[in-house]
Amino acid sequence: MNDIVFQSAKKLARLIRTRKLSAVEVMKAHIAQVEKVNPQVNAIVTFLPEAALKEAKKLDAKLARAKTVTGFGPLTGLPIAYKDLVSTKGIRTTFGSPVYKDNVPDTDSALVERLSAAGAITLGKTNTPEFGAGSQTFNAVFGATKNPYDLTKTCGGSSGGGGVAVACGMLPFADGSDLAASLRNPGNYCNIVGFRPTPGRVANWPNANAWDTQSTLGPMARSVEDAAFLFAAMAGQDPRAPVTFSEPGSLFAKPLGRKFKKVRVAFTRDFGGVPMDPRVLRVIDAQRKVLESLGCIVEDACPDFSGAKEAFETIRAVSFSMKYAPLLKTHRHLLKDTVIWNIEQGLAVTGEQYGRADALRTQLFQRMRAFLEKYEFLAGPVNQLPPFPVDLDYPREIAGTKMGNYLDWMKTCYYVTITSHPAISVPAGFTNDPVPLPVGLQLVGRYRDDFGVLQLAHAFEEATGIAKQRPALAG
Repeated sequence: MNDIVFQSAKKLARLIRTRKLSAVEVMKAHIAQVEKVNPQVNAIVTFLPEAALKEAKKLDAKLARAKTVTGFGPLTGLPIAYKDLVSTKGIRTTFGSPVYKDNVPDTDSALVERLSAAGAITLGKTNTPEFGAGSQTFNAVFGATKNPYDLTKTCGGSSGGGGVAVACGMLPFADGSDLAASLRNPGNYCNIVGFRPTPGRVANWPNANAWDTQSTLGPMARSVEDAAFLFAAMAGQDPRAPVTFSEPGSLFAKPLGRKFKKVRVAFTRDFGGVPMDPRVLRVIDAQRKVLESLGCIVEDACPDFSGAKEAFETIRAVSFSMKYAPLLKTHRHLLKDTVIWNIEQGLAVTGEQYGRADALRTQLFQRMRAFLEKYEFLAGPVNQLPPFPVDLDYPREIAGTKMGNYLDWMKTCYYVTITSHPAISVPAGFTNDPVPLPVGLQLVGRYRDDFGVLQLAHAFEEATGIAKQRPALAG
């Protein structure tokens, strides 16, 4: 079974299309892995094995009748379980909230439409914190998702269920979304790849704010190649999402190989002075040599992130109030404290404050853009600390510095978010704790150079082999 569930997604799809493996065989292997591992980690919260097998059988029959594989999508026969923030027609979608614990949408999101058209078969839904708020995956509907490398620790979030499912071979890849850190953090904490593309690459519909360019959808996978494979199917223009780019996703299906001799890379240990756990720094510092071994010219340098906290927290708060303020009146007793806090923060923002936040965001974009004219990439930590106890909603202190709110420990990620540049988390090593915990390297590229980010991450991954270290419980 492990030969199937830990196989490359790209190769699995090819084996199915060429009928060397049946879609049923692939689906049964993943179903068995879910039944074996999921009770320990709680990653897949809605599980649809019968429906998925039925679709796999239909596909095999269709493939058997076909004279050519032309017309079959790139993801043909591969199982996927969507993040529980993504609307799935006829399948319960709770948003991790008791308010919506019985919600069954009557439409698919644009992402589900696109990946289904590419041939992916829905196997269920993956866990997420309430409304995706907080980089720790727990909620009052399904409980917490546990880190597969240490079940006493968090897997990160908010795409934590998908991250764990991929790390454990329950899925070949997964979708996710990222506002503060929600693709990069679980990638980092689960020793997989989490890619936050340039906002506008993937259509986010339905969306209460069609013009939102802070949160973005993206892929997670066990390798950069598989992340790019899924991303190629995800990306592309959609008339319902007016901020999407016209470039097709097929741009990202090209081979990732590239030489990096004399490519300039800026290296930062702390993104300009945010508190860092020394266990993370020990791992990150060692990866500088890997980048140099690829031929990169690596220099200590960091953009000016002045104003990033104010801009990000203000714009995020207004977004929360826009989406969820009505729930304060009708379901306040069912909302978690941090969601209430974020909504109320947004309701208190004045027009002047929001205008200032937008101006700061513009300045941050321009400073990052100018910085990356000198350097092609920025490299640094994904998270400020390793995975923390799963029963803690968020860390209160890092390296002796107290956190002011539930977002403060994610600055190494959301400082990048506010600039709208693409970023990826790629496995970089493990801490020296009694139970070693994963640490990822964050690579940031020029605006809209998503392919370049994938190329450098792929080269780094090939040079280290760290992504091959699976969780023991996954077999």
